Amino acid sequence: MTNGASSHERVTRSDVARYAGVSTAVVSYVVNEGPRPVAAATAERVRNAIRVLGYRPNVSARALRTGSTRLLGFIFPEIDNPLWAEFALAVGDAAAKRGFDLILANSEGDATVERQHILNMAARQVDGIIITSVLARPDVAALPDTGIPTILLNTFREVHTFNSVGVDAFKGAYEGVQHLIGHGHTTIGLIIGGSGGADIELREAAWLQAIRDAGLPDGPIARDAFSRAGGYRAGLRLFAGPNWPSAVFVSSDLQAIGLYRALYESGLSVPGDVAVVAFDGTKESEFTNPQLTVVQQPVQEMAATAVEQVLDKEVDAPRRLVQPATLVIRQSCGCE
Repeated sequence: MTNGASSHERVTRSDVARYAGVSTAVVSYVVNEGPRPVAAATAERVRNAIRVLGYRPNVSARALRTGSTRLLGFIFPEIDNPLWAEFALAVGDAAAKRGFDLILANSEGDATVERQHILNMAARQVDGIIITSVLARPDVAALPDTGIPTILLNTFREVHTFNSVGVDAFKGAYEGVQHLIGHGHTTIGLIIGGSGGADIELREAAWLQAIRDAGLPDGPIARDAFSRAGGYRAGLRLFAGPNWPSAVFVSSDLQAIGLYRALYESGLSVPGDVAVVAFDGTKESEFTNPQLTVVQQPVQEMAATAVEQVLDKEVDAPRRLVQPATLVIRQSCGCE
């Protein structure tokens, strides 16, 4: 190597400093982006030395020195769901802009696995944890308190014990159902997950409110898993009899894709026989035939807000930040 070290020796900060002709403190300022500024030409000389010598900072030592691992954890429920994949990419991008790496963990929709991931990340001394929890309010309050800044992402309701970032699901879903009503549909069904208990899901509440505000009769509901298979099964049940709805509001893109298959197998077309609007607006919705009209969640904005909030050390009381959803009109609703 240029500095005389053998290829088996670890390159140190001192090696980089000698190669670049600067002090070790200047190398530290460049690597850590502070706390003191470094002239552009000098910083480039240090970065060039790092590239030439193959220097890798000692992350463990830096964590002990600074009290930060520069790591964030992100726990999500389903690795094969495009929505969570998009959130993971967006959270990773937002974390990288702040100089943090991301540890991903798939809870597999299991609350016990989710809890263990939280404890594992705490043991790794991450600087913050972002969770799209499988637990419903108020059960989410039972999540372990690790003392590490934690924020809930993609929650539809406020959780008083945690900071949270969510979307205005009620307003978005209401607008989606209103759009179907505007096409003249008088019987609008709903495909959604959950049990329909006392704490009614906001997308379901919005669907019901929009229908009643228009003076229409309550439409039929088919409940099943938030998945392609769940949407398929729900669609088969919803359209099994003679009195099926002329439009359906679907609570997720994946369920809508399953519904498409059920309608095809039932000899029905979209939007000729049945108009469809879905909630989520993942990239997958652009590649259905016909393309899905969707109530789109602002994934990039929500992810960036979650990262910003979990790293904001000055936040005292838990707070909830809500982003608006956007109706994206395509062909599945009957619009050209």
